Amino acid sequence: MPPPDPRRWRALAVLALAQFMVVLDVTIANVALPAIQEDLGFSAVDLQWVVGAYTLAFGGLLLLGGRMADLLGRRRMLMAGLVVFAVASLGAGLAPSSGALIAARALQGVGAALLSPAALSIVTVTFPPGRERGIALGVWGALAGLGGTAGVVAGGVLIDALGWEWVFFVNVPITVLALVAIPLTVAESRTTDESRSFDIAGALTATVGVVALVLGVIRSEALGWGSAQVVSLLVGGVSLLAAFVVIETRATSPLVPPRLMRSRPLTLSSLALALNGSAFIGMFFLSALFLQGVRGASAIETGIQFVPMGVTAVVGAIVAQSFVGRVGVRPVIVAGAVLGAAALLLLSTAGADDAYATAVLPGFLLYGASVSLVAVPAQIGAVTHVTDQDAGAASGVLTAAFQVGSALGLAVITTLATARVEAALLSGSSPALAQTAGFERGLLLAAGLAAANVVVALALSGGRVPAGSPAAVPLAH
Repeated sequence: MPPPDPRRWRALAVLALAQFMVVLDVTIANVALPAIQEDLGFSAVDLQWVVGAYTLAFGGLLLLGGRMADLLGRRRMLMAGLVVFAVASLGAGLAPSSGALIAARALQGVGAALLSPAALSIVTVTFPPGRERGIALGVWGALAGLGGTAGVVAGGVLIDALGWEWVFFVNVPITVLALVAIPLTVAESRTTDESRSFDIAGALTATVGVVALVLGVIRSEALGWGSAQVVSLLVGGVSLLAAFVVIETRATSPLVPPRLMRSRPLTLSSLALALNGSAFIGMFFLSALFLQGVRGASAIETGIQFVPMGVTAVVGAIVAQSFVGRVGVRPVIVAGAVLGAAALLLLSTAGADDAYATAVLPGFLLYGASVSLVAVPAQIGAVTHVTDQDAGAASGVLTAAFQVGSALGLAVITTLATARVEAALLSGSSPALAQTAGFERGLLLAAGLAAANVVVALALSGGRVPAGSPAAVPLAH
């Protein structure tokens, strides 16, 4: 085994900076939603595309991004992704219309799909298995949590002081700094696989299939679940995803190698992460609108109110990693899933005039910890036996599961919550009461998704992870 790269800790700092930006962009955009809606004239249903376009492009192309990183060079794809992300961020800030913003957000997702699996796989191959890799990925996970927390606060400050455009402009200087530092600290690496072909058919079927499913859910609010258009989109999406599985088993250079597709821990962990992402993004989206639109908080006040959730997410990641080594993956995920469902049920009872400290804060504190208690053990169990050759592909699968789950969950939760708001308005409720009713329905749906992870956890192996095994590959929560 070659000696460890002497620049590895400096490389970790730079890689964490790149991932920090990706995480920052998820949360910072949510805080800006009310201002964006007012300025660009988004409807209540279409507003979700500000988040959904990003997560769809991100999740749909992650498998291809991971494969490209393994074959073409991880550092090269990291830098290419950063450039795309910066250009798209500039375009989002300058967007003159809702359509232009959605397009820019989709392009941001493309950039994130290139850079994120590359960065994750560089961390995996740079640090040897065991203690160093555990420390490195623990730092990575903590910075991801801090990025989410910093995003909601920074977003509030930027929106109140300069306007919503600056939540996107802020990515540009961060990218420039990372692009300067990467060649000085990060070594190039790639797989020894002689094949340099790409599974374009697999990438297209996976991406279009997910988009069709999400669009079908969204259109159901206006057309009804039984309409020809909705049924066609849903059936077409499922068919394309089934075709993707068939293509991967026969492709010369599949996006997901068959050995990974046969991995029960990776499959179940991916499902757990998808459910975790569905509940989390749906909760975050609705809570940002509820705090500002119903409870009257400013953007910066909203950001500050989200901070406790980010703090407990970091604490939860540390606790989860410790307990997995003692009791195994299964019990920690079960505990996290139960805690998450309880937290969302508690949060769903918050009213327009209830005190933050008693109605909102307890739910935020508990839910932040629960997200990490599910995500960290799921990722540890998934990558325990992944080789360096498959680092990019495995990272792509895990991150794609979270992002695609987020997009689908957001579509379902937002569509059904909006339908509840409209029904309440038609029955004569005030706007505040109607929005509160929609918030409650959305949180109850999210609680159901969180609780579903109990079933997934029971199907996972409950044994402890060996001490020398790779640690988790933390995602962008």
